[in-house]
Amino acid sequence: MRSEPRPNSTEERLADWFVRGVEPDDVPALHALIQARPAIQSLSTLFSGTEAAVLVRLLVLRELGRRGGDPFFEAGELRAQFPYLDEAKLNHLIGRLRINGLLSWDSETARYSVSPLGRMIIAALSGLLKFDDDGAELGYLAAQLAGSGAIGSVQEDELQHLLSRLVELKDEFERAILSGSEHRIRGAETKLASVWSWVDKGSDILRRIIDETDLEGPTHRAAQRIGQVQSELLRMSGAFQRALNQIESQKVHLGASGLSSADVSAWLRSLDQSRLVALAQGAVSPVPDMNFVLGDIALDAAEFELVDKLLPDKLDARLPNAAESPLSEGVELEPPDYAELEHWRDALRVAPDGWPLAEAVPLRDYELSSYRLSLLALIGDRESATLDGPVADLARLATRPVWSGRVLRLDRDGVAEMSEGHLRAKAAEPDNQAGDPNGN
Repeated sequence: MRSEPRPNSTEERLADWFVRGVEPDDVPALHALIQARPAIQSLSTLFSGTEAAVLVRLLVLRELGRRGGDPFFEAGELRAQFPYLDEAKLNHLIGRLRINGLLSWDSETARYSVSPLGRMIIAALSGLLKFDDDGAELGYLAAQLAGSGAIGSVQEDELQHLLSRLVELKDEFERAILSGSEHRIRGAETKLASVWSWVDKGSDILRRIIDETDLEGPTHRAAQRIGQVQSELLRMSGAFQRALNQIESQKVHLGASGLSSADVSAWLRSLDQSRLVALAQGAVSPVPDMNFVLGDIALDAAEFELVDKLLPDKLDARLPNAAESPLSEGVELEPPDYAELEHWRDALRVAPDGWPLAEAVPLRDYELSSYRLSLLALIGDRESATLDGPVADLARLATRPVWSGRVLRLDRDGVAEMSEGHLRAKAAEPDNQAGDPNGN
């Protein structure tokens, strides 16, 4: 007769966490953890119990893992390597590490060794302890990412861990700027300086992974988002400096002492609680002392509150009566001065064929010379020729400017250089000649 197998108690406890009708196997995110149950049980062996027990287990496992050239050891060697530990408790600890897969036992040679799983846990723990400074968590995440990239197995969740930490830092820095507190902004600036090298190294690692690894769609999008957040973090230094400059312009300076309100605030933060209490004694009164109030200003404020504000009908705020606007018979405008235009028009009428523009255009100063040059563009303009006045007379002239495309050096009449050209009668003008009056 065979007994019925007992249900797994771990699965029973796991199922108690879920609502009725949901099985643990139906949750995709839990499937990978269930598959890694041996590794999780080994970690539970290391980290369950009191803090003292956890420290001793990690001590023994890490010391045994250091024996790279001699990885095998007998029971007697264990007692010799840890003479400072209680022998009974050490034997119990070794047995527990062996049962839970962290130590291997070779019955043929009667020797212990650290199991492959134990070595992976030691390596992971060593990498974690290496990055124990403030901001070094980015270094640990970048190191994990670099290791995965080196073997070509970068996962999306690894990128998401790094992305989450970068977004947290960006949010912390932005809130420090929005707070307007010099203390918080300088603290955030110091923290950015501490993580700057890790952000820079993470950028290099991520760039190398994207170039050398064929990432899937979601993983590639996460990598792109990490690059964007890293760029935003690198621009935070300028944002900190702008915020500090704005705070500096708003500081209140204490007379000619050279001290500001920020200096006093920083000094108060450096004091302990007892010093602060001693400073506050006699400095704070439950009843305000009005010695600082100026009498004339207080009188004006009281007059407004007690008289003007309570009796608004005494204020005569009526608008004046409407008045008729004066009539005007017309506005006298000064007629435009066309003297220079007419002089230039008359000169062009009698200009000889082939007259060089370098001799014809410059006159007196740069302003008049540039004005004469700009008027050449109106010659032959059909729209201007239909009008009346001196501009229309200029547009109807029978001469045309012709440009060679070269530049002449003049240095006279305010003109340093000018495009080379000459005036030509309309009958002699080539069909494809285009005017381009450029002058300097």
